[in-house]
Amino acid sequence: MEVLRPVLINIKGRIYRKNPVQEECYEEEEDDYPSSGAGLFWSQCLDEPCDAYNIEQTDRGFRCAIDVPSVLYKYIIGKKGETRKRLESETKTSISIPKQGVEGQIVITGAHRAAVASAVTRVEVLIDSFRRKQPFTHFLSFALNHPQVQQGFLRFREQVLELCGQDAGVDESIFQNPAKLHLTIGTLALLNEQEVTRASELLQQCRDAIRDITEAKPLPVEVRGIEYMNDDPSMVDVLYAKVTVRDGSDKLQQIADRLVEYFAAAGLMERERERVKIHGTVMNTLFRKDPSAEDKGASARPNAKDREAFNAKNILQMFGEVYFGAFELNSVQISQRFSTDSTGYYSSAGRVTFS
Repeated sequence: MEVLRPVLINIKGRIYRKNPVQEECYEEEEDDYPSSGAGLFWSQCLDEPCDAYNIEQTDRGFRCAIDVPSVLYKYIIGKKGETRKRLESETKTSISIPKQGVEGQIVITGAHRAAVASAVTRVEVLIDSFRRKQPFTHFLSFALNHPQVQQGFLRFREQVLELCGQDAGVDESIFQNPAKLHLTIGTLALLNEQEVTRASELLQQCRDAIRDITEAKPLPVEVRGIEYMNDDPSMVDVLYAKVTVRDGSDKLQQIADRLVEYFAAAGLMERERERVKIHGTVMNTLFRKDPSAEDKGASARPNAKDREAFNAKNILQMFGEVYFGAFELNSVQISQRFSTDSTGYYSSAGRVTFS
């Protein structure tokens, strides 16, 4: 099946097949970088179209500069510089990397255009592999912290603690901060200011498509009912509030799916499922240790060994159709993880309004 249905990697709109490789444990290195490899003879190259990159011809051969966040330099350098040396040797190129912590471009030079193209491909695939291991820094969100919804949530919290506070694992620490009630559309690992700017610009490019769906009007939404995603209601880590458009349409779903489509195509987000799960977290066991924690919204019980689940049977029975409130939703934003703005919500790195 790995041959018939290989894992595909989207890098800046180009699709690559991912071949299985043994990943090493990398450490940051302070070694001096090797000198230029000008004049090296290229004897063999990969089948990479040379026009896939902006490769410049110089008086010494060919050159290509690629933007890579400084936090990822160490994965190209490798332990004691071994990864870079291997890449340079196999592609007959020279790879120049800025000093750790200095934002800039990685510059690849070589005597042949195909050699440089092959080296760039390998570097980008390597970077993509380790980028996926970085914790997310931002997320696309719909804010659900309207005053009416916050009031409904506070009533829900008070009643749950009063009626179900003796149930296993149920206590005040696992409830969401009412000012940060939200619906997560998808998560982003934006590793420098340039990537934050790029994501913000992409969101702005989605404005017309979003307004076509909303007819340039706010969406009247309702937050009502709760649900969970795993199989055992007595061992729950996350409890969600249901969010629907009051006219019964799927416009909110359309916007969320369209945004994931745009951001995934740009290589800024991974598509985790066919459709976005429309829900807002109200209880999460991650909050026990870290009130600012964010879950990626995965099903089942991620990181179960670090979490103490709670028994939600009585909560689901008593509050299955609890009404939190209704309001007009009029924006989507790129929210910064572990941040707070003047309203108590997450700081915004970009926003688009529906009207």
